[in-house]
Amino acid sequence: MSAEVLFENGSVFTAGMQRSRPGSVLVRDGVIVAVGEAGEVRSRAGGGGRAVTRVDVGGGLVVPGFQDAHVHPLPAGIEMLQCDLSEAVSAAHALELVGAYAAAHPVPASRGSSGGGADGGSAGGGSSDAAAWILGGGWTMDHFAGGAPTREALDAVTGGRPAVLLSRDHHSAWVNSAALARAGITASTPDPADGRLERAADGTPSGTLHEGAMTLLDGVKPVPDAALARAGLLAAQTHLLSFGITGWQDALVGEGLGFIDAFPVYRSALEAGELRARVTAALWWERSEDASQIDRLAARRDEAEALGQPSLFLADTVKMMLDGIVENQTASIHGHYGVHPPSSGIDFIDPAALGGYVAALDARGLSVHFHALGDRAVTQALDALQGLGASGGRASARRHQLAHLQLVDPADIDRFAAVGAIANLQAFWARTDEQLRDLCLPILPADALSRTYPFGRLARAGAALAFGSDWPVSTADPLAAIHVAVNRTGFDAAPEPLGGTVDALDLATALTGYTAGSAHANGRGTTTGRLAPGYLADLAIVDRDLFDLPPDALADARVTATYLAGAPA
Repeated sequence: MSAEVLFENGSVFTAGMQRSRPGSVLVRDGVIVAVGEAGEVRSRAGGGGRAVTRVDVGGGLVVPGFQDAHVHPLPAGIEMLQCDLSEAVSAAHALELVGAYAAAHPVPASRGSSGGGADGGSAGGGSSDAAAWILGGGWTMDHFAGGAPTREALDAVTGGRPAVLLSRDHHSAWVNSAALARAGITASTPDPADGRLERAADGTPSGTLHEGAMTLLDGVKPVPDAALARAGLLAAQTHLLSFGITGWQDALVGEGLGFIDAFPVYRSALEAGELRARVTAALWWERSEDASQIDRLAARRDEAEALGQPSLFLADTVKMMLDGIVENQTASIHGHYGVHPPSSGIDFIDPAALGGYVAALDARGLSVHFHALGDRAVTQALDALQGLGASGGRASARRHQLAHLQLVDPADIDRFAAVGAIANLQAFWARTDEQLRDLCLPILPADALSRTYPFGRLARAGAALAFGSDWPVSTADPLAAIHVAVNRTGFDAAPEPLGGTVDALDLATALTGYTAGSAHANGRGTTTGRLAPGYLADLAIVDRDLFDLPPDALADARVTATYLAGAPA
């Protein structure tokens, strides 16, 4: 006999509605069969003697499960289990947390501290003495002068043990003297083409490695073993589900930015029946290689298909990281940073070759997920997509998308809709916090503020919107991001809306972006992301109707329950 679940005594919202309305949702065998007026939906429940489980929403709001279109669950989960600095409120607090972690996780007596102080240590190092290392992350750049913490500060709390702590945005690593010695990084070590070492006046590395410079630790810094990786993924899944997130796009699957390859971790979780959320993997484009890697990427997509559970795991997207971030001047911008020597950032992928790469990926049925934070990177991505059409018209049926969009040239706003590019928004960033105020705006061109996170203009120009958190860079909570999207402030930011109200989104647009919009970006828009008959009953229940709240109170709401195919997550 078919099983039914009736969600009642609340309001409902889905894409296409301007606001919520009172209603109920009826689910049968994991699929939505009716949405609408309570009495009408109730009359359809229990037909043919079916058992009905009733869920009292308690005056709350039923929405499609949120989907995160840009997130990094595996490293986030692992960092939750390591030296987690994400709760630090200052540089001093971060150092206190590191010291406490070191004391609570001493080196096993048989191994000792393995040397590696400021004037010693083996260049080999590696995972054979992994317990000696202090690993983790989550520190915030605006807590440190110039966004660059020092090795000396870390030396003082790590007792000679090598330490590598990734920044919250994973674009930088804080290292101590022992780690630099293990890796053989000295004043004579050149900056890599795609990165930079912070240095003292005499050229000595001062303790912060940006972007590609983090790869100087490869082969030396221990990598998580299979047990830690599994535990990290499951911890991340639990965390995301608690926010009503029923699916996500992992925005870097492969070996890049110091991440371990998440693909085998997902495969193992899938085979063990432990993967419950719906995952789309964005396979890492190795920027030091050329188009020859496309065969390998397509083969990995096919490997995911062969696992036979596409409702849970897809790998039909490729992540291309075009630039870095503003804070360390690696975001690719039009104009120049206000630093010496003058710079316009770094193009991680040759713009002259980008169009050919994108066309080849598109022809193989692979969507492209661009990291495009600076406005020059945005232009380059849109140029590549425009080239897909014989006459520069709309792009293919793939789900090509541009993430971050901190700066967008006004001339490019209309191009998103014209080439079919999804604007993948990290809405929580669209506020004047200390990092934007102190580390970004002072070094950007004078008109940058007027072009910062132009979400409202993109929406009005017809761009398809998707939402992602970039967790652990920022909170994974969709309601927090929606609050900022609507208010352009909040969470200890300056009270004035960032850039005024021109780029604020209305609540219905933001909710639609975080549900149907992200479901589309994740390749699941025909089966999830909407409250409609025939769609999977992946649902989130919010403790109050968001549409009844004043805009500045949206962050007070909480998700109280998450359902996957009609069952509690």
